Amino acid sequence: MKRSRFTEEQIAGILAEFRAGIKQSELSRKYGISVATISKWNGRFGGMQSSDVRKLRALEEENSKLKRIVADQAVEIMAAKDVIKRFS
Repeated sequence: MKRSRFTEEQIAGILAEFRAGIKQSELSRKYGISVATISKWNGRFGGMQSSDVRKLRALEEENSKLKRIVADQAVEIMAAKDVIKRFS
């Protein structure tokens, strides 16, 4: 996944400016991002503060690690069942 060039605090700051009434087109020119990016961030991080955004990112990373662990264990279980089936 491509990493953002903006930190969570910067994203929260840009969205705070947007909520304060600055237009998306002005923000896109100011920060060099597209209007679609601002809309996507607003949909994802809408009413969050920078600390909430950091927590969300940490939870997403932890969730992906746990999914990888579960997938690895599922493969090991299937391999063990296959070995048991061959020798039974």
